[in-house]
Amino acid sequence: MASRGCEVHRFDPSIASTQIHEGERLWHHRLSIDWRDPKPAIATHKLHITTKKLGTILNEFGHWKIDVLKADMESAEWKILENLILEGVVEQIGQLIFEIHLHWPGFEVSGNDSSVVRYWYSLFKELERKDFKLFYTYKDLSKPQRFLKKEIYNASSCYILSWVNTRWT
Repeated sequence: MASRGCEVHRFDPSIASTQIHEGERLWHHRLSIDWRDPKPAIATHKLHITTKKLGTILNEFGHWKIDVLKADMESAEWKILENLILEGVVEQIGQLIFEIHLHWPGFEVSGNDSSVVRYWYSLFKELERKDFKLFYTYKDLSKPQRFLKKEIYNASSCYILSWVNTRWT
């Protein structure tokens, strides 16, 4: 995308430098998207804060829109998606591509199986209410398919879901 003229920001908390500028339009940041900002009292004790809410990052960068957000957040996607919806950030996104995991409820998502599935469904319905239309799904059938089996370590039941914001201008 950067080679096609788009400004691209990649967030990965495992990179060595705080920020790497690669090429004219590509930045790598030692940061990951979270559903909450770090607490100030705790943050002052850490040298490198590596998580922030997407809305906070947008404000810090002075960006008001994201044409494409592609995210693989290792089971934090449910709370992050909820945060994007609750804070209205999702409306600033033109296309949303999420890798979702179904092998366990996700970070800070709890309850019995039916309440977890209702929670997931409510997030998808809220995206639909915000005029996001699902246009692509991918499921790797070569990997084991697990559903709410958190006791199975490193299960890989995941899907890639892509939505487009039909109100995008």
